[in-house]
Amino acid sequence: MATPNSVPGGHTFDNIINFRDLGTFINHTTSRDILKPGLLYRSARPDAASNHDREVLLDEIKLKTIIDLRTKTEHSEAKGKFAARQKSGPPGPPTAGETAALPSLNPDPGVDSSDHAVPATLRIEGIKYVDVDLNGKPYSNALLKQLSWRQRAKLYSLYVLGYHKEAISILGTNVLAARGLSGLAEDSLEHCGGEVKALFDLLSDEKCYPLLAHCTQGKDRTGLTVLLVLMLCDVPLEAIDRDYMLSEKELLPERQDKVKEIASIGLPESFADCEEGWAGRVCGWVEEKYGGIGKYLERCGVRAEQQERVRMLLMV
Repeated sequence: MATPNSVPGGHTFDNIINFRDLGTFINHTTSRDILKPGLLYRSARPDAASNHDREVLLDEIKLKTIIDLRTKTEHSEAKGKFAARQKSGPPGPPTAGETAALPSLNPDPGVDSSDHAVPATLRIEGIKYVDVDLNGKPYSNALLKQLSWRQRAKLYSLYVLGYHKEAISILGTNVLAARGLSGLAEDSLEHCGGEVKALFDLLSDEKCYPLLAHCTQGKDRTGLTVLLVLMLCDVPLEAIDRDYMLSEKELLPERQDKVKEIASIGLPESFADCEEGWAGRVCGWVEEKYGGIGKYLERCGVRAEQQERVRMLLMV
């Protein structure tokens, strides 16, 4: 059973891990009333939610919206992995296709994206789901451009032939490992302005709350989404950092398997953990490159009045 022992005011789940109420956690961490509890949540994948878990989300939390930050590859893998979710125990470890930093590699533009959708049986009736792929095409293209033409040719050849892990290892060894988790977060922010705008379109809509954001482990892409919101709401950096770093403890049951998987695609063991100083580096990059969170969001198309709407909805 997934327990909330390390998270103040947490809920008890059978199969949902790394779950927390941002308002409760931030207020407890800062000893101040900054955010309204019971509105914004974060977690790992909820695909294996038991009947009890679904009741908690629907009846206790009264969740209205789930933002799914995963790639098409991750959705495809979820089809078979969580088919028997109600009867299973805790969710299994992530696979290579679910590693947070991996882009959506799909060399065949003719593939129908609907083939990769999370099956309706894995989604909870009564909750609105919205897919926002922070590792999508703009991010993927930016990373692939950092490979030599020979490396790109080899990657695509392997991918088309079905050797997906071997293809991804070319990117992992030559690009991802060198960038590190904070560098890849900066890449996402730099190249995924449209996706950031889509996130804030939801976050500024009162009808979407209570709202849950998740990726596979609820660590990096979820952490990046939460970081932007917390920056906008004037949450101290120390509290943003503590929220991000908490995922490392929450994900310890999966760490051993995760390390094996990421090693197979050319990534260092550190990618299984939370990078020390990640929040400070990413926040500092936003400040230095764009002059602050407000200007960064405006660059993504999130106007000042929309930003103020998010603050009004979430802040005490």
